[in-house]
Amino acid sequence: MELGMIGLGRMGGNMAQRLVAGGHRVVTYDRDSAAVEASSGYGGEAASSLEDVVAKLSTPRALWLMLPDGQPTEDTIDNLTPMLDHGDAILDGGNANYKDSMRRAERLAGQSIDFIDVGTSGGIWGLTEGYCLMVGGREPAVKRLEPIFHTLAPSPEQGYSRVGPSGAGHFTKMVHNGVEYGLMQAYAEGFELLAAKEEFALDLPAIADTWRYGSVVRSWLLDLAARALKEDPGLESLESYVDDSGEGRWTVEESVELAVPAPVITMALQTRFRSRQAQPFGGRLLAALRQQFGGHAVRRPGQ
Repeated sequence: MELGMIGLGRMGGNMAQRLVAGGHRVVTYDRDSAAVEASSGYGGEAASSLEDVVAKLSTPRALWLMLPDGQPTEDTIDNLTPMLDHGDAILDGGNANYKDSMRRAERLAGQSIDFIDVGTSGGIWGLTEGYCLMVGGREPAVKRLEPIFHTLAPSPEQGYSRVGPSGAGHFTKMVHNGVEYGLMQAYAEGFELLAAKEEFALDLPAIADTWRYGSVVRSWLLDLAARALKEDPGLESLESYVDDSGEGRWTVEESVELAVPAPVITMALQTRFRSRQAQPFGGRLLAALRQQFGGHAVRRPGQ
């Protein structure tokens, strides 16, 4: 099968490479010409523009976008649409808001173009391990493109499913990332507690490795924690600064909209916000209040 891959960042490039290795013809394009040139090294067919990608593909076409959420994706879809024919499909594998995906699908359906939202998990390991794909879109269109999904997934039988209509793929991936926030926070808190018990001099890398086998908390995230602790047991090379990609926020917003409690995910997100504040105002106000009502000692800058 053939498709155009638009957006050759690390994940998009790895996906294109896995598809080529799986026997698919992949026409590649990115604004970074070096990334396009590099794709030729693993068998991608370089294109010089969006127009060139479309021209090189036979109908019905499939164009997979791996672009930043928001305007870059919106602009690319707007630019592509006039070039496409009835029956063509645009697939969005980025971390888009599911409401945008529903809107885009409805707009493109008016021109008989399928929009398929592909919630994609796997990160930098997807090239070798395969990707988890949560797909939303019309069932006939998704069925036509299944050879692509089967190649990207860890195996033809695992790690891929059509989860529902347009928007469902990105909604499922949004919740997936919210769950990820909670799991990561639980591991972080647990290992911090272990590290704080200094009288035991606990070997954190050894404990992480022990938990990987037979434990009810074993997981791929724990595998990665063990790897990180083995490389740097005290994590002294890192600062306590954690960004968020946006999907955790959307998950929390959705929980409010649906009145479904999500306290663990919400607190994990809030903790990430706090990690990015060197001297949070709220913490300083707490110190000031204790001093005001009880005369408690405070620390001044430089002390």
